[in-house]
Amino acid sequence: MGIVNRRNAMLGWTAWQIGKRMMKRKARAAVPGTVEGSKRPNAAAIVSAIAVLGGALWFWWKGQDDEDATWESES
Repeated sequence: MGIVNRRNAMLGWTAWQIGKRMMKRKARAAVPGTVEGSKRPNAAAIVSAIAVLGGALWFWWKGQDDEDATWESES
């Protein structure tokens, strides 16, 4: 009797489906949302948005400096 058979395939598929459902539920619970009863974002959502914007600006700013430095060194 081999390891790969219908019974083990069904058990694996079932475990995968249940695991995906549980991970989706955990991910939804971990995402910062809104203050209950209003549409205003909570503090964690505001801090996350500021961090994302700051990281994007820093990446963009650093990318411009590196591009200029490599252009000068090639000439």
